[in-house]
Amino acid sequence: MDRLQALDVFVAVAEAESFAGGARQMNISAPSATRAVNELEERLGARLFTRTTRVVRLTDVGRTYLEEVRGILADLSAANEAVSGAVGRPRGYLRVTSPVEFGRIYVAPIVAEYLDRFPGVSASMLMVDRIVNLAEEGLDVGVRIGPLSASGLMAVKVGTVRRVVCGSPDYFREHGVPQSPEDVTGHKIVAAATVTPSNEWRFGKAQDRVVKVFPRLSVTSVATATSLARSGWGLTRALSYQVGPDLQSGTLQTVLEEYEPEPLPVHLVHYEGRRVSVKVRSFLDLARDRLRQSTVLN
Repeated sequence: MDRLQALDVFVAVAEAESFAGGARQMNISAPSATRAVNELEERLGARLFTRTTRVVRLTDVGRTYLEEVRGILADLSAANEAVSGAVGRPRGYLRVTSPVEFGRIYVAPIVAEYLDRFPGVSASMLMVDRIVNLAEEGLDVGVRIGPLSASGLMAVKVGTVRRVVCGSPDYFREHGVPQSPEDVTGHKIVAAATVTPSNEWRFGKAQDRVVKVFPRLSVTSVATATSLARSGWGLTRALSYQVGPDLQSGTLQTVLEEYEPEPLPVHLVHYEGRRVSVKVRSFLDLARDRLRQSTVLN
């Protein structure tokens, strides 16, 4: 096995945390994968993995090496595409991450459209409500909602979302519409922990108006909270994109709009420079256009 293929095997084993899993990804036998990594470690004079009977984990040196190797392989892939005239013909494997609900509602349809356009590309989506390190997870593109921290990533702003308080028209007819932030304490509240992790709801552009709420029900699923609000059970707080279809159909309506905090920016983030392959650039172009066309993000 040549050295370049050994690097591919190393990355596959690291991502699968298994020699067998990495071997399946590379379409080779498990002993071949083990032998390739062993030879690589011998050449480097360092242990890249800690091996147990149950799992294979990267050492500290291995984690550092993984990030460097991913960069090298990405640079090589971009160079090969440029030389072979692959512009306009994306191929390979695309890895995208996004928040759960945003991914379900907006990103998954874009990925599906992209795959229909380019049969030479396959993709995976990691949908989690936390900030993911693209390099550590081997990802190409991420969707970030909220202020961006300093990083080595490029960002493309595609819109904004609001933090809204909403309920059903039937609920407001029966219980009245809150006129000030403090009025929400007199209402039945279902809180989604992923939107408001504490019982303090902040209002105003500077979020300097704080109201302590006492939810009758707290859930970890935004979809559950909005479903209960839609049924007329109580009020909830959500990001505007999470209830976009309900607001458009009228099954939910927002209140206290004049007290909303500053909207949160939505960005596509990715690596810049030579590491950006044709498949990533073409996906960014499609995702940027589709998301900017969405009325919910404007």
